[in-house]
Amino acid sequence: MILCMPLVKKKHPLAIRWFHWINFPILALMLWSGLWIYWANDEYSIVLGGKMIFKFFPEWFYNTFNIRFNLAVGMAWHFVFMWVFMLNGLAYVFYTFFSGEWKYLVPGKDSFKNAIKVTLHDIGLRKELPPASKFNGAQQIAYTSIIVFGAGSVITGLAIYKPVQLSWLTSFLGGYKIARLIHFCLALSYVFFFVIHVVQVIRAGWNNFRAMVTGIEVVAVNKNAKENEV
Repeated sequence: MILCMPLVKKKHPLAIRWFHWINFPILALMLWSGLWIYWANDEYSIVLGGKMIFKFFPEWFYNTFNIRFNLAVGMAWHFVFMWVFMLNGLAYVFYTFFSGEWKYLVPGKDSFKNAIKVTLHDIGLRKELPPASKFNGAQQIAYTSIIVFGAGSVITGLAIYKPVQLSWLTSFLGGYKIARLIHFCLALSYVFFFVIHVVQVIRAGWNNFRAMVTGIEVVAVNKNAKENEV
């Protein structure tokens, strides 16, 4: 008879949990206020062969939800949240570097291969998961990418906020329109990340969510195997 006993293990340090839970609502508020700014100049759509295939916010959307074009309000909130977003991101990067947490987060030589296996398992094309670790390859790539995206958002945001004072930066990014497009695409990437992240948290279950709240996880250990090792 195989007996399993619960083992409580530390997983996420307090600082990592704080950075995570501060960033989540701040980024959501950044997206919300960013929409107010975008709606003042809604110009992006997908056009093929001279025919519009998709527009991000068609006219019926504005009419249905009675959207008001209030650029000043959007900019005011966006710039307030920008400082919190940027400072929290910098604190996170410095903490992971000096604490050594970056060793678990930064992708290694086997991370991409591991990420493919994890993805195949998640979509039902592979039965076995790769050996468990604090963060799998897919998580390492995703969490590192979101840091790069955050830096990109700050840089492109500054370029379109101060295109005259920071003309060198705006020019380096290809001009105001290109910088704004990159900023918009990065915002879409956050939405995509949010959706995938929430789905994965639900799939992983309560134990994984609890680890990000309390910092500990409960692992089932084969008691017989443990006794044999002793």
